[in-house]
Amino acid sequence: MLIGAARRRIKQAVGQRLRGHGLSPQQFWLLVAIQEAEGVSLRELAETRRVDPPTACRVVMALTRKGLVRAHGDPRDRRRSCLRLTPRGVETARQVRPLALELRETMAHGLSAAELAAARRVLQKVMANMERFESGDTRRSA
Repeated sequence: MLIGAARRRIKQAVGQRLRGHGLSPQQFWLLVAIQEAEGVSLRELAETRRVDPPTACRVVMALTRKGLVRAHGDPRDRRRSCLRLTPRGVETARQVRPLALELRETMAHGLSAAELAAARRVLQKVMANMERFESGDTRRSA
């Protein structure tokens, strides 16, 4: 429950700070992720941002409709599309990127490197446990 409460609190803070930019918190985080990994595929974006593929697709389509993102074919693999920011997307990302940096700093404020590493391990275990639960696997993790 605490994980959910923390997630909601972060989402509220992001939403409040995004007023005037016309982005939802999900759109904000994926726009920043595309800026940070220009040419990323939708599948890679979903994996790295830990978003289910249908949600990533829906959010990227919204960013595309807003004229912020465009999908281009990958010259090395015709089956793969690469996501890139449009000029308008580059400008929007430039405006909101400082917020992403500030949020990341704020979330980690006062935590040591060891505490951050421990938190990541715990959260990864929780996620793995939930994936097993969803798949019907009743075994307990180590």
